[in-house]
Amino acid sequence: MRVIFGKAKGIRLGSLKGADIRPTLDRVKESFFNQVGPGLNGLWFLDLFAGTGSMGLEALSRGAKKVFFVEIDPRGQKLICSTLEKCRFWKEGDGSKEENWILLKSDAIHAIHTLAERGHRFDLVYIDPPFDKDLYASCLAELSTSAILDGSSRVIVEHFHKNVLYKNYGKLHLISARRAGDTRLSFFSLREK
Repeated sequence: MRVIFGKAKGIRLGSLKGADIRPTLDRVKESFFNQVGPGLNGLWFLDLFAGTGSMGLEALSRGAKKVFFVEIDPRGQKLICSTLEKCRFWKEGDGSKEENWILLKSDAIHAIHTLAERGHRFDLVYIDPPFDKDLYASCLAELSTSAILDGSSRVIVEHFHKNVLYKNYGKLHLISARRAGDTRLSFFSLREK
């Protein structure tokens, strides 16, 4: 795994052996960024179930204005921080960090509430929970009523291609889907009133 484009292009990303955390494959990242566009200048990106931080790091490398990583597993949190340092998005020793990323040590649903309370809005929300856990419906339903989305926001779900998602979750509706190997990316947006 590596950063495939932008400021940190070519930097290898770490993984967690034996952990439940599965990094997003390069071909899936390429498929995703082919859909949303190569540059993310000025966009706010939310990486729910960040795991190794692969998608959020790629978004930072591609110029996202702000990236929020949400990860509950301490091993994933530690890996995200070390990779941010490796990519020169943060220097561990001096206590400083760039203002363009935040790591929330939380579960996804709690993070959605926290972000809404703080008045944050996101252009892109990437959801990649463990494939064997049924967390898609609860996250999509929560997002569909959350103030962190507006009419131009897109929610993208990475899931096993045999896991069929509904076309609608509250106000969110499926606008497209693309398969990359055993993985499917499903793109959702808010329905117009």
